[in-house]
Amino acid sequence: MDRHSHIPWQEYCYLDLKSNAQKQETSKRMEDPGWLRRHQTLLQRFLSTSILVNVVHHMRKSDLLSAQEAGLIQEMGLLKDKVHLLVEFLSVTDPHGAALQTYLQSLHLTEYNLITVHDSVVRRYKESLIQRLKEDENSLAQVPGNSNSTLLLIECVSDLQQREHDLVQVSVNRGAGPLHGRVLGLDKLIAPLTRVSTAPHVTLTVGVAGSGKSRMVRRFIQLWTTSQIYPELSLAIPIACWELSSFDRLSVERLLRLFVPYDNMDVILFNESCKVLLILDGLEEFRQSLDFAEAPPTSDPRREIPVSDLIANIVRGNLLPGATLWLLSRPGTGAKVPAGLVDRVTEAPPLSRTSQSQTNTPEDVSSQVWTYLNSQKPLLILSSVPAVCHIIVTTLSRLLQLDSDATPLPRTLTEVYAHYCWPHLSGSDTPSGSFRKPLSTLGRLAFYSLLRRRYTFSETELRTYGVDVPPQGGMLSCRILQRRQSWSSDSVAWQFTHTSVQEFLGALFYYISSRRGMFDLFSESGVSWPRIGFHSHYRAALQKTNQSDAAAQGNLDLFMRFLSGLLSPAAAALLGGSLGVGHEEQVTQRTTATTLLQNAVTGTGGDAVSMRSVTMVTCLAELQQGEWLRSVEDDLINCSLRGKLKGGVCTVLAYLLQVSDTCTEETQLSNCLDSSSLKRLLPQLLYCSKLRMENNAFKEGTMELLGSLLSAKECHIQMLSLADNSISSKGIKPLSRALLVNRTLTTLESLNNIMQTNVIRLFLLRGNNIGAKGAKTLFINKLNTHNLNILQTIYQCFYLCLCVCFSLTANLLHDEGVTAIAEAMRVNRAITSLHLQWNFIKAGAAKALAQSLMSNTCIQLLDLQENTLGDNGVIALACALRSNSSLSVLYLQGVSAGKSGAVALADALVVNESLHTLDLRGNSIGMEGAKAFSSALKKNRSLRSLNLQENSLGMDGAIFIATALRGNHQLTYINLQGNGIGESGAKVVSDAIKAGAADCVVDI
Repeated sequence: MDRHSHIPWQEYCYLDLKSNAQKQETSKRMEDPGWLRRHQTLLQRFLSTSILVNVVHHMRKSDLLSAQEAGLIQEMGLLKDKVHLLVEFLSVTDPHGAALQTYLQSLHLTEYNLITVHDSVVRRYKESLIQRLKEDENSLAQVPGNSNSTLLLIECVSDLQQREHDLVQVSVNRGAGPLHGRVLGLDKLIAPLTRVSTAPHVTLTVGVAGSGKSRMVRRFIQLWTTSQIYPELSLAIPIACWELSSFDRLSVERLLRLFVPYDNMDVILFNESCKVLLILDGLEEFRQSLDFAEAPPTSDPRREIPVSDLIANIVRGNLLPGATLWLLSRPGTGAKVPAGLVDRVTEAPPLSRTSQSQTNTPEDVSSQVWTYLNSQKPLLILSSVPAVCHIIVTTLSRLLQLDSDATPLPRTLTEVYAHYCWPHLSGSDTPSGSFRKPLSTLGRLAFYSLLRRRYTFSETELRTYGVDVPPQGGMLSCRILQRRQSWSSDSVAWQFTHTSVQEFLGALFYYISSRRGMFDLFSESGVSWPRIGFHSHYRAALQKTNQSDAAAQGNLDLFMRFLSGLLSPAAAALLGGSLGVGHEEQVTQRTTATTLLQNAVTGTGGDAVSMRSVTMVTCLAELQQGEWLRSVEDDLINCSLRGKLKGGVCTVLAYLLQVSDTCTEETQLSNCLDSSSLKRLLPQLLYCSKLRMENNAFKEGTMELLGSLLSAKECHIQMLSLADNSISSKGIKPLSRALLVNRTLTTLESLNNIMQTNVIRLFLLRGNNIGAKGAKTLFINKLNTHNLNILQTIYQCFYLCLCVCFSLTANLLHDEGVTAIAEAMRVNRAITSLHLQWNFIKAGAAKALAQSLMSNTCIQLLDLQENTLGDNGVIALACALRSNSSLSVLYLQGVSAGKSGAVALADALVVNESLHTLDLRGNSIGMEGAKAFSSALKKNRSLRSLNLQENSLGMDGAIFIATALRGNHQLTYINLQGNGIGESGAKVVSDAIKAGAADCVVDI
């Protein structure tokens, strides 16, 4: 066939292919969703109700909506649903939304521009943030931090956090988080916590240096840019506060232009419909301190003002009133933000013991590292800070891998940091003179920046102090300086890997300079009086640490600890040769420092032990002068502190409360305290969780002190024992007042005191407010309440009671007192366990209790042992069991119950479905009672444990019970001892029960 001949199907094939191409082009056009569909979400977000009404009216006039469709739109409930339905209808009559665009352009231009440009601006901004996060990924891998995406919701910044150095806070709290902290995920950070609450305008997050706050910001931005959290946020703008340090004055418009430098940015930032989050990370890094009281108010977004005033006006809401703010800082600076301006306060959580043990450590030494740390409590406590944990674990891991007996593991923080900064110290090739140059540059920078409270440095500042930028590999600066990248530009800054590294280098610089310095080293360039010799300089540092201006936040506490630690024998052996310090000079310096520190500790007289005083003891421990400390700890362990809490012993004891293993579980201060010693220790006892202060013969004035302790806002005490203190009537009153406001105490033991009747009322009434957290137990056993105005007192007590378990054992309450309890139990909905054994209760009180059981649906355990209820009282309780559906445990041992009482109880068991434990030991129910229980057990499905010990059942009664257990029952335990059955009878009964109820345990 000729190749040019026409093939019959060739033309059709060609036509088919052409047809497919046309269909593809048509398909592409159909796949274009058009303006309406592309902007549907934005229309739902930004069209207001009034605009929607006008749009619907205009579309009706334009015949793009029918009357029926307009009515359907009106019937929808939510605004976003109305807009959604509008888009659905218009996509049929006007697929590209030309009419809606024209209408919005002409009458609602602001909303039209927002809908048109919003996504393009946000997309470009998110892309730039993602790129910045990728650039930081490698550097972040080397920076320690908390990997959690959770914070702790707290009430406010505590007084301790406002006053003390970061690591002092950690030590006092033993590395634990805030007492009332509640876990809050990043997805809930700026969201309402309940359905009826509103979202916070200002959220403050505090955390010690190195706790991972900046890492948390990066995690938030990562989640937001990938639309995993807060999709309704138009912009989340992170600003590291050090980035603003180069500006003297700024306006809001200029500030925002720096961090969101895109066209049409203003359309989003200044539109009330757009949600914008402004993140200010590191408030402590502003060169000018924040002063909310003095900052002049302004609402002009174009006016340039000092940066500190700008931030103050943003937080006040004068500028960017519609923006949500997330402020992050160290606690001392965060506390300067007025509480009235902050809607939510959170705290960066500490590393848990589990998280610490999962810190990156070589597998071959990991267990050794944590075994060693568990034996060094001060280091283990500080390891709850992620950055400090990294330093400690890295140092210990490297030393353990060396496997050298010549290099002992560090026991003090100073030794750890010396090994961390100069790893070659543990080797045999320590280069001579390698310390001098870095100390003259980095050490000087660290020390004088510490005095100015500066922790982030520009490249210009580094070069001013002679530091090479970027740091050269293998040099000290390369190990301890880390680079920080700006969110908004290519500018960078530098900081030490942790503020504690800066403080260590500052202390080392001061130590080297003090050996030859002739003037005050705390004055970098100013004129000062001559100061010659180490003794003079060390004393100056001690005075500076204790001065009010420096002590406001304990700024030099850790510096002083390192300065003292450098004089210890271990640190001297490690650094002395490289620093050129001879052995005799070291001994002289150590003696000088020890004397000055001991004088500082003992020189406080009878004043309350302050954190500054405890810092001096910490310096002694760092100096490894621990004889005094060990002596006091031995006395603490052996409970032999009586008469010794004078001079500086109280201060040493306060230090041991933080670090001693003896005080980890419980602080034992029995038989050693008097009024003066308690007054001195009071500020430090706040942070104990379990406190035993027994047999101290506390007087009225001392109880006032204890009352102030328990009513303090920062009280951590959860268990307090005041047994055997002969507390008098007047003494208990301040304790009662304190319990009204205390929120932590869960257990108060006050056995064997002499509280008189007129005071028991006060103690009962107020004592019922012990804590508002968890199950509370109040022990007030063995008190003489016979002459108490019981009816009023105990009624009020139980009416207001928040306790779950209430024990009034052996209180001689009699019928009057228990009747008052019964009346209050009708309305009380907190108590689940009530112990009233040994209270001389008779039938009248039992009837009152029975009446309350008919209406109370919370009580689960009732203990009435060893009271003379008699048959009448038991019959009344049995009537209550017929209707009560909550009581599960009933103790009626030795209540003088006989046949009729037993029959009534048995009848009640036929219908009761809640009681699972019934104890009737020591009564006289006899064979008739056993027969009644036999019938009841065949029908009851709830009873699990039945004690009929010593009830004169006899052989016949026991056989009745055995016969019942062959049927359908739920008993797992029964006690038939002491019923005169005899050995042979016991065997017959036991075999019969086991044959019919193999799972039931029988005591017979």
